[in-house]
Amino acid sequence: MINSLFLINPSGEMFLEKHWKSVVSRSVCDYFLEAKEKALEPEDVPPVIHTPHHYLISIYRDKLFFLSVIQTEVPPLFVIEFLHRVAEMIQDYFGECSETVVKDHMVMVYELLEEMLDNGFPLATESNVLKEMIRPPTILRSVVNTLTGTSNVGDTLLTGQLSTIPWRRAGVRYTNNEAYFDVVEEIDAILDQSGTTVFAEIQGVVEACVKLSGMPDLTLSFMNPRLLDDVSFHPCVRYKLWESERVLSFIPPDGNFTLMTYHVNAQNLVAIPVYVKQSISFFECGSDGRLDVTVGPKQTMGKTVEGVMVTVHLPKTILSINLTATQGSYTYDNGTKLLVWDIGKLNPQKLPNLRGSLSLQAGAPKPEENPSLNIDLKIQQLAISGLKVNRLDMFGEKYKPFKGVKYITKAGKFQVLTITASINKYT
Repeated sequence: MINSLFLINPSGEMFLEKHWKSVVSRSVCDYFLEAKEKALEPEDVPPVIHTPHHYLISIYRDKLFFLSVIQTEVPPLFVIEFLHRVAEMIQDYFGECSETVVKDHMVMVYELLEEMLDNGFPLATESNVLKEMIRPPTILRSVVNTLTGTSNVGDTLLTGQLSTIPWRRAGVRYTNNEAYFDVVEEIDAILDQSGTTVFAEIQGVVEACVKLSGMPDLTLSFMNPRLLDDVSFHPCVRYKLWESERVLSFIPPDGNFTLMTYHVNAQNLVAIPVYVKQSISFFECGSDGRLDVTVGPKQTMGKTVEGVMVTVHLPKTILSINLTATQGSYTYDNGTKLLVWDIGKLNPQKLPNLRGSLSLQAGAPKPEENPSLNIDLKIQQLAISGLKVNRLDMFGEKYKPFKGVKYITKAGKFQVLTITASINKYT
């Protein structure tokens, strides 16, 4: 299955490699690095690259590339899912997934990778199972290990691996029993220059944090589950019950886990939370132009849009800019021609505006490319699809747990197209 794993930082440096079957030369990564150099953004690197003797399957996450080397043909999504599990494992164990964290805990990362794959095939990928096998690092445990010469690797046989519920360990006990769910939705959308939706879909995920004693059996129902498409579940979910009744019935893992992911593909069901009025124009005579961008809330169900940021890759012939923002601040990198306008919260009573002049290089023709505006935003306590949790019921245990649901809407790949116009004279 998976022969090797390489972790690569954005500059192309390989700082971790792990081999399961036989050692694969680092030179195989040259094919990946070539594709990385050709890509405009790290996310644009092809996830599957075919070489004369290997397949290279990768993901880009937390500003790191996770690259697996495969010698035989396998389902790419299977490998991609495993790579995401590796990133989530690092995040869960050490608090963040970064190059510094991996280097600081290199020995434990190797121990975890050894348990996650057996001869190249996924074995233990559930966080709570791994934590029974390899205890998470703490300052006290590190001191004890140093003094006694012991390690974080457990010496007992896992009870979960021998049961029909391998994702949950036995004998779980909590003083405070609680179950919290986060419904997080990302909007992927393309709007044309007039604001008309060209493409829109929602990628959703339900993250769970369940800390319940014993062996609880939960049932989670939604008010409008029929709008969900392409649903994917954690192995704990009883799929037949979802197919027949559209409810989630499951015995949860202990701790944090992803309960389900889903898409909303029907474009008429995707509400666009902001509108953007934009104008980029250049004078036919001279080497100057103008930029004017206004952002406002649209379909937010009364919620506040916050964390708004507009990013624009200006044409390469731009020499300098002189802009004024009525809200927030902007930065401009003259080397990469990247303009970033950090707005913050949107106030419907006073719409933020960014406008000013653009100066072209001497003798340069008017730009022909039409730059797109990339929008970032966040809306708390709102699932933009309209999805709502109806109720959560628990069976098999007699105590009454604390329950809570939080909704978050974020921008995924949210783009607004522009058309560069020409004007005859100053107005």
